[in-house]
This record gives sequence, structure tokens and C-alpha cells, in this order.
Amino acid sequence: MSLFNWQEKPASQLAAGGVVHIDERLPWPQTVAMGVQHVIAMFGATVLAPILMGFDPNLAIFMSGVGTLLFYFITGGRVPSYLGSSFAFIGVVIAATGYAGQGPNPNIAVALGAIIVCGLLYALIGALVNAVGTRWIERLMPPVVTGAVVAVIGLNLAAIPVKNMAASNFDSWMQLVTFVSVALVAVFARGMVQRLLILVGLAIASVIYVLLANGLGLGKPMDFSGIASAAWVGLPRFTAPVFEGNAMLLIAPVALILVAENLGHLKAVAAMTGRNLDPYIGRAFTADGVATMISGAAGGTGVTTYAENIGVMAATRIYSTAVFVVAALMALALGFSPKFGALIQAIPLPVMGGVSIVVFGLITIAGARIWVENKVDFGDPANLLTAAITLILGTGDFTLKFGSFALGGIGTATFGAVLLHALLRRRA
Repeated sequence: MSLFNWQEKPASQLAAGGVVHIDERLPWPQTVAMGVQHVIAMFGATVLAPILMGFDPNLAIFMSGVGTLLFYFITGGRVPSYLGSSFAFIGVVIAATGYAGQGPNPNIAVALGAIIVCGLLYALIGALVNAVGTRWIERLMPPVVTGAVVAVIGLNLAAIPVKNMAASNFDSWMQLVTFVSVALVAVFARGMVQRLLILVGLAIASVIYVLLANGLGLGKPMDFSGIASAAWVGLPRFTAPVFEGNAMLLIAPVALILVAENLGHLKAVAAMTGRNLDPYIGRAFTADGVATMISGAAGGTGVTTYAENIGVMAATRIYSTAVFVVAALMALALGFSPKFGALIQAIPLPVMGGVSIVVFGLITIAGARIWVENKVDFGDPANLLTAAITLILGTGDFTLKFGSFALGGIGTATFGAVLLHALLRRRA
């Protein structure tokens, strides 16, 4: 199978209702609305990750759109996915650049060169998979492992909204209002409103927040000044990379984590859609690697398939790749619009936290679904202990240090799951 077979792009036939499959789409107005929802779902994390590393958030948004379009074309439009800023880079980028955590990163160029090398390694792994097949990866990462890795991604992120996005009792109550709003829309709404459950729930919670905080003074008022002062059009900050040995040694191994994330994403989507996506694993790896290289070359973050969008697909049952093309085009436009960035960042933090609780929870359930769909036998001690230990390693953010390189949370859980299962299965 050719790596770049443009004839495999789906025909995007109109869906009759119910589940919208990969090769189908809704009418264009609804497709655009779904694209907006995916942009909103990924926006918080794609903006947060570059901020934590001192990168330009607008450039990160722009490059996420570029990467998503590349992913769509390289995979022939057969894999529904959005590429956004990867959190796997945060720790190693901070370590490699000595970033203090405030404002632009003065040593960003050093990180960019290493991100490009990481993307190259990732793309080469994809080329190898495309050439020799996926059997060796499937032996290393069977459903019990990929399900655990996907679940760990959601569980590892759980502390962010619960601990870091609610500074007061009022904020905690607003998180509750938000995730209850989303749940009520999901269960009791019908038609397109139900499909836009996250977007509609977020809007309802934001209105309630403004009434209670701005109107009654019960919490920190929503600040609209940033929206008013932001320019409608503005260029992101492009930066040239610098290649430095120590930084490359620190950052390049992240490619292995990205492989696990991407494989888990593909397995989760395959479980949800009932489609066999194994023939596209190599191309998905290559696409993600190429997108990471291009992003790094321009000054952006490394990218990965986004778990947040798995949550949206799980909730809406819309898997059309046309939605992701729309989302990518919107990200390209929004990358040049500081006004939109200001609007999203004006959404109250506890409201975003409530939405995050929903999305991260859905990611976790997507991992469990891999186990169910593949009938993983937890009566087998090898499977039971692999899953049990992996979940605790990831949820507890278990960290191992190798000199100046720290492998924590998702990384230790990912490699731990692979190695532990191989060891226990060998004994079995």
C-alpha cells in the first residue's frame, strides 16, 4: 500500500442520521458547527501547553491546523484525528531550556531543533511500520496495554481541572454546574443541540457564571477587557531552530511516547467506529512525525493526536474526517486572530475546568472500551497486573530520573505497561 495514495480520500457522502462514520459527513452547516466544537475542545490544551513552555500560543494554534491537514492527506482521510500541542514535551523542554515559567522562553530555539529531531525519529518509525507491518507493534502493545495507556492519559490529566482550575469554593461549584450542564444536554437534548453538548454546555455554564460572578459578585468577574483590546489580525512569532546535542538527547526520546499515544488513539477510534485502522498506523505515525518537524521548524510545539477529540467523538458519535478538515482550517484562521484567542482565554477557568472533567473522563472510558471491545481477559494475572500497575503509575504521576532526563506520569505508565506485559506474558 502506497504511503501517499490520494485516491483513498473518502467521498464524504451525506449521513442519514445516528452514527456518522469516517467516510460520511453531516450537511455543511452542521459539519462546521462540529468543527467549532472540536476546536473548542482542543483549544484549552493546545494553548496551555505552549504557555507552560514559553512558546507563542497563536503559533501553536496555527501549526495545529497545518499538522491536522497534513495528517488528513497523508492518511488518505481515513483516520479522524486532530493534531495539537503535546504535553509529553513539557518536562523535557523546560529541562533543556532552563525555562523559568513566565513569559516567552529565551532559549526556545534550542528546543525547536530537538523537536525536529524527535519528529524525524517518529516519522522513521512510521516508515518502518509501513514497510514491515504492524505485527511487532501489536505484540508489544496488545489491547490490554493500549487500553491502559489511553485510560492513563485521562486519569493523569484529572488533577489539572480538579486541583488547579478551582481556586475557591465558588469555582468548585461552577465546575459542578458546568459538567452537569454538559451531562443534561447529552441526555435530554435532541438533534444538533445534543451533538454539540460540550459547546452548548460550556455556553450555558458561562452565562450562569456571568450572572453569579459579574452580576451578584459571588466570584471573580469574567474579564472582557482582553477581548476588547486584542487585535483582529496579528502574526504569530516565528522562530528559527538551533540544533544542540544535549537538548536533542533529552527531547528526541519523546518520540516513543508519541508512538504509544498515537497507537492508543487509533485503537480507541477503531473500537468506537468498528473500523479496522491497522493499515493506517504507519501512515499515522509518519504524518504525526512530519507535522512535528514542520511545527518545530516554524517555532511551534511538537504535536500529537489529541485525546480531547476522542472524548468529543465518543460523546457525539460523529467520526467524519470532514469535521477535522473544517477544524484545521478554522485553526489556521484563528492562528492569525489574537481576538479569538482572547475570547477563548476569557472563558472562566472553572468553566473550562468543568468541561475538562467531562472530556478527560471520556478519554478514560475510551481506554476501558478498548478492553471491552477486544474482550480482554482480566482473569489472566498477566493482563490484570499489567492494567492495574499501569493505571496507578499514570494516575499517581510516578517519575523516574535518568541523569537530567525525567520520565514521569504517562511516560512511565506507557513504557511500564509495554515492558511489564512482555515480562509477564513471557513467563506465562
